[in-house]
Amino acid sequence: MSPSRRELDDARLLEQILKIRSVNEFAATYGSPRVWLELRRQGVRVGRKRVERLMRANGLQGAHLRRGWKGGSTRQNPAHTAAPDLVERDFRVSAPNRLWVADLTRIITGEGVLWLASVRDAFSNRIVGWATDPRATTALVLTALNHALCSRDLRPGQLIFHSDKGAQYTALRFTQRLVDAGVAPSTGSTGDSYDNALAENLWSTIKVELIYWPNTKFTTRAEAEHALIRYIDGWYNPRRIQPGLGGRSPDEYEDAYHRVQHTPHR
Repeated sequence: MSPSRRELDDARLLEQILKIRSVNEFAATYGSPRVWLELRRQGVRVGRKRVERLMRANGLQGAHLRRGWKGGSTRQNPAHTAAPDLVERDFRVSAPNRLWVADLTRIITGEGVLWLASVRDAFSNRIVGWATDPRATTALVLTALNHALCSRDLRPGQLIFHSDKGAQYTALRFTQRLVDAGVAPSTGSTGDSYDNALAENLWSTIKVELIYWPNTKFTTRAEAEHALIRYIDGWYNPRRIQPGLGGRSPDEYEDAYHRVQHTPHR
């Protein structure tokens, strides 16, 4: 008996789904919502439920957060004076370089802990600066900050830099670097994920898609750092689409913003 038209259409759609999930080493983390968005980007008009049904029937599922996972953490130094909270859990901004969020997290390797510090733009979710080190020091978060400052076109007085009250972010030389760059420091509560939710969300994304999928174990810190380069610079910023960005990647979202800004108004 010949397959029905519906079965043939399902077979073609499954082929497209498999292609989407194989374009990059991290694309296999896509579940049905992102696969559906990517199909729409490619001009394929199909129901989301149909994509979900086909993926489920063929044992295809996206990466998901493990129960009991906890994000990164920093310790407060009572001798430091922390900046006020200028964000108050409202991470909505209308343009790039208005609000950056930062935090630290640990990645376990065979050589020991590798600390990752990142700076993320709240407008596009783009990781604008990051750095790693075996120790969670002020120098580490300064390196991530300097990478961000060097990579962006900033205007003094427009940008807020938000973190928790961890000792690294309240150290005098870190806050002075912000002031020198014309950036306003802001701090939420230490250990309260809601006060720095945008930064905490990044850790869950990285750990789910880079480490827990497919249960990656790094032998050395260098191996972990190379994986982070591939993930952040080769996947997350330029290619990983996000529903909150209209199905675009952070780079695509910012490019679209800048095109609109440079379009002459009639």
